[in-house]
Amino acid sequence: QVQLVESGGGLVQPGGSLRLSCTASGTIVTLNPMGWYRQAPGKQRELVAEITSGGNTNYADSVKGRLEISRGNVKNTVYLQMNSLKPEDTAVYYCNGKLGLRTYWGQGTQVTVSS
Repeated sequence: QVQLVESGGGLVQPGGSLRLSCTASGTIVTLNPMGWYRQAPGKQRELVAEITSGGNTNYADSVKGRLEISRGNVKNTVYLQMNSLKPEDTAVYYCNGKLGLRTYWGQGTQVTVSS
């Protein structure tokens, strides 16, 4: 069974930075694409960024220029470097990976941007 585990969330002041990590286990096949979604209280889950195995990326307009997604050297590892964080970035962040027609999700990690 494929499992995704996120880490790196926490409390940060506006303008600060955080780096989220996600590692998938249970498969030797490359998940493609992998991505990050987020869900704020009372809102729908939305795409933040995704990256293909070839390195092509896609970002939500609200995070362009501030957040950067990358894949690690270890297979099925993905990172989200978050800079210039704003209070509106507060949400639970979920790692996501696709394998054929199936989509796998992590359990989520809380990011809170507040002074």
